[in-house]
Amino acid sequence: MLTARLYAMQKLPSLLARTLVSGTNGSPLLPDMAEGHLPIHVNNVRSRLRDIVGASTNWRDHVQAMQERKALHTLLAKRQEDLPPRRMKDSYLEVLLPLGSQPEIREKYLNVHNSVRFGRILEDLDSLGDLCKKVIYPDCDIKFTGNVSWVGKTSMEVKMHMLQLHDGDYSPVLDATFVMVARDPENKRPAFVNPLVPESPEEEEIFKQGELNKLKRIDFSTASLLKMAPTAEERNVIHDIFLNTLDTKTVSFRSRILPPNSVWMEDAKLKGLQICHPQERNIFNRIFGGFLMRKAFELGWATACSYGCSRPFIVSVDDIMFQRPVEVGSLLLLSGQVCYTEKNYIQVRVHSEVYDADTREHHTTNIFHFTFISENEVPRVVPKTYGESMLYLDGKRHFAAIMKEI
Repeated sequence: MLTARLYAMQKLPSLLARTLVSGTNGSPLLPDMAEGHLPIHVNNVRSRLRDIVGASTNWRDHVQAMQERKALHTLLAKRQEDLPPRRMKDSYLEVLLPLGSQPEIREKYLNVHNSVRFGRILEDLDSLGDLCKKVIYPDCDIKFTGNVSWVGKTSMEVKMHMLQLHDGDYSPVLDATFVMVARDPENKRPAFVNPLVPESPEEEEIFKQGELNKLKRIDFSTASLLKMAPTAEERNVIHDIFLNTLDTKTVSFRSRILPPNSVWMEDAKLKGLQICHPQERNIFNRIFGGFLMRKAFELGWATACSYGCSRPFIVSVDDIMFQRPVEVGSLLLLSGQVCYTEKNYIQVRVHSEVYDADTREHHTTNIFHFTFISENEVPRVVPKTYGESMLYLDGKRHFAAIMKEI
């Protein structure tokens, strides 16, 4: 399981841009972490991971490799106390994406507007692992840094930072937080992780923030509309929408009319399908999470673009929950849905599921929440059914949480 939260701004109106920059309160890079660490080229990250884990590089050997991993069970710690403590700087890593100094790799990261493909950045962040303060330039080197910032018994939080080279100095561009859960060699049960020992007041503060983030995730999950009924205020919102769409010429609850400058939610979706080939596998021979994030983002962007009839810009990527792994060979179904709008903002939910052709069963793998801003004010999305109303409220909650933090 992995969750990721980040906020981004690539070309927003000046008022919002000032709000995002002035509201920055991301954790600073610790000054002594970079000492003695040489950057790794982005193309070498996966091979470095394979060397650490001892994973097979050939797909044809994957069955034998998984069988061999069973022997590693004997090396697992029975208690967290049996593992040696680690420091934050023990996990510090730098990765270089040389878009400026190596133009030959630039095309992979360019979109049709000659700016950086944000989906590729998500993919690279996931290879390593809240605020994007500046435009991401396509012809300047990028550096990713990261380190473990908090640990529980079987989970850890990783802080990622993206910086870009300007006038000889690297300037902060984007921060992201990843939460990862340790698994046993067969990916069946949790495994203990090394305890983390903060060494300075700054590290103590970062560690405490990790504890707070854990509590926030628990609270948000507990209040989910899949578990709890909407609040009284939310029920009033839905009822007002219902009343505003009733046909006043009839006395029927079924006769609905779309208000001006509005779009029915059922007409605000796009779908896509991916065949999951071995090329996109991770070191554990399942589909790489970064690939899923990139495909979901691209569908979310296309959904917002189609809805707003203009180029959208990413504002936020909310928590991403990997609920189950995606096996190589799966049929991956992606569904992008506009679930909430406000002025220029478009909240998009992308639902990812795998289809088993043998059993004809569908299994949810991921839920993604993206906040975009359009160049123009967009129509209001209107739910018609109760299920759509819950999607609307869920989108409204995510949007309100993002606006509060930026």
